[in-house]
Amino acid sequence: MSLPADTPPAVADALGYLQHHLQELTERQNASEHTINATLASLTAQQLTQLITAPVPTVALPPIPPSPPPISPPSPVPAAPSKQRTRPKLPSPPDFSSEWSSGRAFLNSCTLYLRLALEQFTCNEEKIFWTLAFFKDGRAAKWSENLFRQEADTGIFPIRSWTNFEQQFQSQFFPVNAEADAINTLEGSSYYQGNQTVDDYLDSFLILASDAGYMDPQTLVVKFRRGLKLNVQSQIATMPFK
Repeated sequence: MSLPADTPPAVADALGYLQHHLQELTERQNASEHTINATLASLTAQQLTQLITAPVPTVALPPIPPSPPPISPPSPVPAAPSKQRTRPKLPSPPDFSSEWSSGRAFLNSCTLYLRLALEQFTCNEEKIFWTLAFFKDGRAAKWSENLFRQEADTGIFPIRSWTNFEQQFQSQFFPVNAEADAINTLEGSSYYQGNQTVDDYLDSFLILASDAGYMDPQTLVVKFRRGLKLNVQSQIATMPFK
């Protein structure tokens, strides 16, 4: 291949090298083809068939390592047991036999128990039946028996709510004229401290004053001091007040 006269010498040298290298590669390719053709020409038909149909050797793959066992999640830490509040053991109300003087105290005792042990009762009927279990003798037992007879006749217990039970209990077992009785006691000449301690006398006096409806402080003081023992009255009279 001829180059133009103005071709730089460096370019001419590079092109000459490439042309020479390309010629060498062409000669090597021709020689390889000649060798392959000569080898194929020397093989018989049977040898060619065996060469073509020979199985391709398989390459054994390395064994796959077993997968690691699954990681179990950590077991949950059990929560600390919560401390349950313990209630004091409640005394049961005393048996009730329908005495007028103890009706209010018995009902108050039952009401207090029901309020403190509310979770033990699921409905009003349970509260009422529990209370009637203490009606052991006297007029109280007869009144309780009459309630259950009415239930046997009608199929329905006659008292349906605790409020209604309280109302009927008060009408049956509270003094009929509690206010009048309290006024007569406080206004009478026989109401004294007697052998009671001052604390016991004060408690009974406050109950009577409440039943009588006395609200005036001066009246309460006069009535209270009049029933005290004489020596206690004297001690109060000489006490310095600031």
